[in-house]
Amino acid sequence: MDRTGRAGQAAGGAKGPDELRRQIEQTRHELGDTVEELAGKADVKGRAKARAADLKDRAGAMTVQLRSSAAQAGHAVQERASRASHTVEHKAPGPVRDVVRAGRRHPGPVLLAGAAAGAVVAAGVLRRRHNGHR
Repeated sequence: MDRTGRAGQAAGGAKGPDELRRQIEQTRHELGDTVEELAGKADVKGRAKARAADLKDRAGAMTVQLRSSAAQAGHAVQERASRASHTVEHKAPGPVRDVVRAGRRHPGPVLLAGAAAGAVVAAGVLRRRHNGHR
């Protein structure tokens, strides 16, 4: 008899040698998984590399987001500048109208100024988030 008082069963409930072998194999598998988990936790270098890769991915995503925000801000500024130029063109004195017409013929500098303004706004938002403000 075993410690449970039942005859024919080994300690732990095995009903013969086949069942015992199966339990041993299952225990080995579980032990292997546990060893893998512990090895992963002990692999400081590997964990640091994984963390660095994660941060790199997040930085890349933020770069894309900032570029998109800057482009949107640039287009918004260009649209406002265009509306303002139409208003100025109809209501401003002659010399001012000439400057506005020149700006409309060469919109690149206006777009560049809008993109720069967007980048400044985005940098301010990031700085506020970094300092804990939301």
